Amino acid sequence: MLRKVLLATLLVSAVQAHAAYQCDSIPKDDITLSSQSVAVVGSDGTMVITPNGDITFNGKALQPSAAVRQQAINYQAAVRKDMPWINQGAHQRLDQAKTALDRIITEKLGAESGIHQRLDNLNSQLKLQFARVLSQKNDVMTYHHSAIDSVHQDSEKLVQSAMGGVLQDSLNEMGNMKNLSSNGNPLQALVGNLGGLQQAVQQEWKQHEDDFQQFGQQVCQRVTQLEKQRIALYKSAK
Repeated sequence: MLRKVLLATLLVSAVQAHAAYQCDSIPKDDITLSSQSVAVVGSDGTMVITPNGDITFNGKALQPSAAVRQQAINYQAAVRKDMPWINQGAHQRLDQAKTALDRIITEKLGAESGIHQRLDNLNSQLKLQFARVLSQKNDVMTYHHSAIDSVHQDSEKLVQSAMGGVLQDSLNEMGNMKNLSSNGNPLQALVGNLGGLQQAVQQEWKQHEDDFQQFGQQVCQRVTQLEKQRIALYKSAK
């Protein structure tokens, strides 16, 4: 049970952070955002939009009407707002999950527990996975739609593996605690300590669950709106 609770704490945050796995409207295009333009590359063709609404479609400069130009301006502005917001929110919630678990581990096992390093490694690995979906280099951010499914699967495996190590470390470290050696029933004391750790994680998770879920819903709403804007712009511009 402890493993399941620990797994849920980081896995759910990772899933929500990776943005819209449960969303019906996942963009099927790659989107690259830079200071000069927003580029959308997919099966419908390649569209490049500047901040003032100039449009290039499949390498050809278009002459958009005032209405289409405004559509283009609005779409690229939404991309500039929403992609960084998703990226920042994802990293923030992964850090929140790690900080919460770190605090519990310190309270139950001490600041020197080896589990802290496991959590550090897992947090870094999950952020690297997320970077496969939303990558950033200098001032260029790119959404890679084809990476979503594999990132989801790989993130689950990382969390499963890390939580197995966390559980084993918990058992080992609790087994070496002084209060166990002086107790008349060491096994009972160990089970009690594990139960206390599990309860602490459950209580902490309840404090963050609503925020994680709301973030996932907000991501889905923004992604859905972006996709509606993109479809409408493609229809108007071509």
